[in-house]
Amino acid sequence: MSITRAAMRHCLAQAWSPLAEMPLPDGRRADIMAITARGDVVIIEAKSGPRDFLTDQKWPSYRAWCDRLYFAVDLDFPQALLPEPVGLLVVDGREARLCREAPTHALAPARRRVLLMRFAMLAGRRLAAEQDPWGAEELRLALRAE
Repeated sequence: MSITRAAMRHCLAQAWSPLAEMPLPDGRRADIMAITARGDVVIIEAKSGPRDFLTDQKWPSYRAWCDRLYFAVDLDFPQALLPEPVGLLVVDGREARLCREAPTHALAPARRRVLLMRFAMLAGRRLAAEQDPWGAEELRLALRAE
């Protein structure tokens, strides 16, 4: 099972609502964004290995778009590479275990509202496409032609 899938399972086990590949207002895309029962915004950045972490240094910009930021890595990942002020999930097979809680950096209310609206709109579009894949494809092709 992939790191992302195990992290998504962790979110669901916490009663969070996760979305994979969530586009952010700054043009970046979070591996996972989840909304907690309290309305907190959580981002989880999945790292497949040390090279992935060392070459992809965009993760600090994610702090501006969440209340809490986590890395999700597998058991073999050298955890000493990861910065301390970020939460940590360690994936073992199909399960992700919380090893370090993420510090909270509360979002401004206006930014939270923007993110919650984007999250809801994307979730609704994905659900509609799942329920009517042909209709979603027709719409995608019609918009592409314009």
